[in-house]
Amino acid sequence: MSAVLPHPMAPGHDHDHAHEHPHGWRRWLYATNHKDIGTMYLLFSFTMFIVGGILALLIRLELFQPGLQFVNPQMFNQFTTMHGLIMVFGAIMPAFVGFANWMIPLQIGAADMAFARMNNLSFWLLIPAAIMIVSSFFMPGGAPAAGWTLYAPLTLQMGPSMDAGIFALHIMGASSIMGSINIIVTVLNMRAPGMTLMKMPLFCWTWLITAYLLIAVMPVLAGAITMTLTDRHFGTSFFNPAGGGDPVMYQHIFWFFGHPEVYIMILPAFGIVSAIIPAFARKKLFGYTSMVYATASIAILSFIIWAHHMFTTGMPVTGQLFFMYATMLIAVPTGVKIFNWVATMWRGSMTFETPMLFAVGFIFVFTMGGFTGLILSVAPVDIQLQDTYYVVAHFHYVLVAGSLYAMFAGFYYWGPKWTGVMYDETRGKIHFWGSLIFFNVTFFPMHFLGLAGMPRRYADYPLQFTDFNMVASLGALGFGLMQVYFFVFIVLPMMRGQGAKAPQQPWEGAEGLEWEVPSPAPFHTFETPPKLNRAATKVIG
Repeated sequence: MSAVLPHPMAPGHDHDHAHEHPHGWRRWLYATNHKDIGTMYLLFSFTMFIVGGILALLIRLELFQPGLQFVNPQMFNQFTTMHGLIMVFGAIMPAFVGFANWMIPLQIGAADMAFARMNNLSFWLLIPAAIMIVSSFFMPGGAPAAGWTLYAPLTLQMGPSMDAGIFALHIMGASSIMGSINIIVTVLNMRAPGMTLMKMPLFCWTWLITAYLLIAVMPVLAGAITMTLTDRHFGTSFFNPAGGGDPVMYQHIFWFFGHPEVYIMILPAFGIVSAIIPAFARKKLFGYTSMVYATASIAILSFIIWAHHMFTTGMPVTGQLFFMYATMLIAVPTGVKIFNWVATMWRGSMTFETPMLFAVGFIFVFTMGGFTGLILSVAPVDIQLQDTYYVVAHFHYVLVAGSLYAMFAGFYYWGPKWTGVMYDETRGKIHFWGSLIFFNVTFFPMHFLGLAGMPRRYADYPLQFTDFNMVASLGALGFGLMQVYFFVFIVLPMMRGQGAKAPQQPWEGAEGLEWEVPSPAPFHTFETPPKLNRAATKVIG
């Protein structure tokens, strides 16, 4: 790449100190290498994704037909609560931190993350937290059953598993904050000479902004669940009306965390897609600067729209109007991003390998989810659709088709650099088309269920909702099987080194420092920082 001068990591000069790093279990337990920690994050998140997916399939199994078939309503609510908590805090967030660990040092020319031991601790904290939250099913009274939002007063009435859930979230929150500090310091202080902030790949930008969001809002969640804990055990009445508390106050505090959290789960996905679209369109990203400002705008606006989740709580009309217009406003920077991706593809020399398929699929389905969100932002419409399956459809279109598709795209795009082998293109396309079709079969009917008035989190429903629920359940089974297919036929062979050897630069149009190192990326990279030419254009990815 013309923007990069030769450096010690060019092929033939790599410093793969394989003899220096420990082998066996010590390599992973004591890992301080950003690549090893990134790999562990990704494997952990996939494990939790499977656990959360099994819970989702149990939910859909119960809803396949009306009537109570397999579980009682209390157990059903445990499934819905734990599915949400595990997917958000155990699957999506750790997966993006895994991508950050792997790619940020490679993309900015850093030798490693800034705080290597803290990086190790931030990962290993997740293991006891995951064990604690999953084991809550076996505690007296079963797992928490208050919905993933953990609304009072339900949380004040739960058994001891609620406390386990609160402690697990505290530990995961501490892990997120440490990971975020690490990312911010790495990006701001460890970039290669010549790489200014406005020459960074967009994935680094989106994660830098996401890290600030995490540091801002994780303590807010910690405050909300700590107040719940003291209400449960220490005689306080923050959310208990009997003592003068207010359950709606919990909703305000939770959603002040919860809405930025939604963007925490999607901004890194924007960064991944912004790397892939230009690579397969063989063009520079259209409007790099506007993409950076749009990302920052989304992050800032996310702090002033939390109460659009609360239009039915008796909010005054003035408040409803403010949150309605503010929510509509956030569609503008999001629209800028979608416009720029489409403009990048416009008249490009496009090819459709699996990473590009997932990136284009992301744009298509995420846009649909964005439009349904815009509909829900209209207060009078939302009052009708609040807590129905329309809301379930909306946020799964944004989070499954948004976050998850971008992760798949990123795996197919960077996986050859990580493992040194190419995935099987036919299998990748089977995974994409199967996932896209089954996803839409699962969640598109839920829009109609919601419009017809079916409330979420109910274990039973009247006969008129049967057909759409049967379709959705069959789609969910297909979608789940596609992810097992992905792991068995794509991930495992790549991890074992089975497949064609990946070249250093597997994608013709890809740019960026990560493609300047051999495949697989050596254990140590960029021990001497690469120097970028002053003439380097707006970049790299």
